[in-house]
Amino acid sequence: MRHTLARLRHRDARPRRRDDGMTTAEYAVGTVAVAGLGGLLLKLLTSDWFWSILQRIFTWAFQAFLG
Repeated sequence: MRHTLARLRHRDARPRRRDDGMTTAEYAVGTVAVAGLGGLLLKLLTSDWFWSILQRIFTWAFQAFLG
């Protein structure tokens, strides 16, 4: 029992590793992901295919609610 407690104390006394660079890497990955998503959204919103689907949805909705 004493040896187990001594090992636990020794393990807790070790200096912890620092991870200062982790936040920078996480911001970089997040920035790349958001830029990619923005590019995809821009491509989608400027396509004729998207606008025709959107027009069909609105036409269907207005006909369903207004008759």
